[in-house]
Amino acid sequence: MSTSLVMAYEKSAVDPTAAWIESWEAWVAAMQAGSAVFAAATTAEDSVDCLIHHEVRVVPAFVRPESYADAGHWLTAFYLAVVCRNAERLTALCHVPTSKLHESGAVCDDYLYAWIEALQAFWLGRPEFADKLVKAASGTAPGVPSVTGQDYVSQLMWPPMDLLRRRATGQHAEFNSALEQALRAHRAYWSADQERSDSCFGWVALAPLAIACLAADADFPVDIESEYLPKHLLQRTWIGEFPT
Repeated sequence: MSTSLVMAYEKSAVDPTAAWIESWEAWVAAMQAGSAVFAAATTAEDSVDCLIHHEVRVVPAFVRPESYADAGHWLTAFYLAVVCRNAERLTALCHVPTSKLHESGAVCDDYLYAWIEALQAFWLGRPEFADKLVKAASGTAPGVPSVTGQDYVSQLMWPPMDLLRRRATGQHAEFNSALEQALRAHRAYWSADQERSDSCFGWVALAPLAIACLAADADFPVDIESEYLPKHLLQRTWIGEFPT
């Protein structure tokens, strides 16, 4: 998953709009690898068959709590499945209980699990969505201690929560304003120092892109154009080109 994700981000350096099919292949492979992590972590069988980069591969089941099947990687896998518009993978990810993510042993803020449960409830149409989203947003408030630092929380974690709230409540114009602010926050975080500026993970705003895809698919007029939002991923240009 790490390797394929880096390849997808690095494609954006030479193809920022994802106009090449090779870019689409890279993003799809990252999604497939991410989904495979959680398929292997939750299967009751000895292995699971996973389509990854045009081939069905046999992935052994995890026989112990797997450190990689944590909350952060679940979010990445979810965002990738949204961007690639793969409903089957999204539904499978949304049936991964947060208790399974706790087993990874990763040290995460509590709000992260509430955010995951909010995304799961949103996708599955569960009534607890609003309460979970409020709980997640409360955990990102200024002054709340965080293991990742306040700038990470306020600039990268809070904005997609605000975007999802506006998507869920049908606030079309406000969504675009919030998306613009989310991209500004993304830029601020990833340009804060040289180490971050050199990281490929700042080249695409994955979480805002995913929520923008949810909005676009619900006929929101997404008017923001940005190097952080590959146009052809947002506009579903490559959907159906090959099995994902």
